[in-house]
Amino acid sequence: MKNNIFAEGTAMSSQRSLFKALGWTDNEMKKPIIGIISAQSEIIPGHMHLDRIAEAVKEGVIAAGGKPVVVPSIGVCDGIAMGHEGMRYSLPSREIIADSAEILARAHAFSGLVFVGNCDKIIPGMLMAAVRLDIPAVFVSGGPMLAGKMHGERLSLSSMFEAVGAYNAGRIDEDELGRFECSACPTCGSCSGMFTANSLNCLTEALGISLPGNGTIPMVYSARLALAKCTGEAVMHLVRENIRPSDIITPKAVRNALAVDMAIGASSNSVLHLLALANEVGMSEEDFSLDIMNEMGSKVPNICKLAPAGKDYIEDLNEAGGISAVIKQLIDAGLFEGDALTASGVTQAERVKNAEVLDKNIIRPMDTPYSAKGGLAILKGNLAREGAVVKKSAVDKKMLRHSGPARVFDSEEAAMEAISTGKIVKGDVVVIRYEGPMGGPGMREMLSPTSAIVGAGLGADVALITDGRFSGATRGAAIGHVCPEAAAGGVIGVVEEGDIIDIDIENNRLDLRVDEKEIERRLAAFRPLEKPVTGYLKRYRAQVSSASRGAVFKK
Repeated sequence: MKNNIFAEGTAMSSQRSLFKALGWTDNEMKKPIIGIISAQSEIIPGHMHLDRIAEAVKEGVIAAGGKPVVVPSIGVCDGIAMGHEGMRYSLPSREIIADSAEILARAHAFSGLVFVGNCDKIIPGMLMAAVRLDIPAVFVSGGPMLAGKMHGERLSLSSMFEAVGAYNAGRIDEDELGRFECSACPTCGSCSGMFTANSLNCLTEALGISLPGNGTIPMVYSARLALAKCTGEAVMHLVRENIRPSDIITPKAVRNALAVDMAIGASSNSVLHLLALANEVGMSEEDFSLDIMNEMGSKVPNICKLAPAGKDYIEDLNEAGGISAVIKQLIDAGLFEGDALTASGVTQAERVKNAEVLDKNIIRPMDTPYSAKGGLAILKGNLAREGAVVKKSAVDKKMLRHSGPARVFDSEEAAMEAISTGKIVKGDVVVIRYEGPMGGPGMREMLSPTSAIVGAGLGADVALITDGRFSGATRGAAIGHVCPEAAAGGVIGVVEEGDIIDIDIENNRLDLRVDEKEIERRLAAFRPLEKPVTGYLKRYRAQVSSASRGAVFKK
């Protein structure tokens, strides 16, 4: 086992004096230094107890002969940032998380890494850093929160946002809204449905970079602490064997993650993050693109239907066999490459060989899925020439095909005002533009507008299209990531009030029913808006690429 570079030699005497200032012993300084990059904070429910997870990881590292050190990572709570200026910073934080992890690990010459995170942009940012650094690494999340309960029904954060929409529409009173507020999020952890945070934590299992159970064991379960200890032991095994992320997060693993993504009906945000990860791995557009995602979606059935698409929650998936049971079914069906290596030191097939589905209502058999196609769909057409994304599994069946007049808004706030005051009616197609990576800038999530539509009782009658993105908690005919975005001169920027928009999710189409010559005339005269921004957002806008490429920084 390779010790740390500071262990011996007079050239490192100065560095060792600084470690002694930390109270380290000579024996500790000879051990591999394991950086535990923890996103713990007191502002994010999913991060509230990450200090306890990190301490458990430390115990595992020490037991296996390493020297653990906890270092920080920033994080943004999308739910708290939702609906105001703060949401512009959520997706951009992913790049800073990746960069800061790279800086911490390289500057301090860590021998191995354990990434301790939760929530939407933290996990993908950490994944990008792990690939970039290529130091032996394992992931462990804080885990999901339990579902809330009210009036005999289970709730989640999406229920809360929809309750606000119902209140604005006059369907519930303020007292009822207050009861939702007190019931929706009953424990710490990442929000309880198959939202972005839980989607990405589940996909770390599919990538092989975390241990079984990472995506589904609730944060409040003692099994989560045991998992963290095992993760600390696992990273020491990887250090001893010199097994690196490049051995685990390969193109094969990224494709495996996409297969699981389709099977479990993950968040539409996973499209952005898998594209970004593929970019870090070095996969070309020919190797991994929106078109390839659609090809995978045509092969892999949707076998789980968790909130917001259904009534089951992450805790139910955990009890039903977890992601290991999903992977086992996919391997048996020839839809997942079982020879991929994992952080457990064995292949995926070996790791899940004893996994079984314990509840076929939650993890359906492959021959009786919720849908023969995957939970996400990529749409293309003259309105989205590079593509757009929809969480198909969360769309009401009657909205899989829809045509209606465009109601056009140049910001989320303008759309919210119209929805909240009853100006949107059945059949409308709400278009929100200038919310893409460049146009926002920052590509805000549109959970507030979509929840307002559902809360107003229009979820089965109104579609929403945006060059921004959606929370994993969004349900309904919500089509995001429209590319090219308005700020980049995309067709969405020249849609006019009343234009008819044709949506055909079953056939992967999104079209503006306007003559092509008229579209070209409008584009020729088009001058995109540019919102005034300063600081990091200004730099982000100048560097960010299209959402169809993962909204990563241009190389």
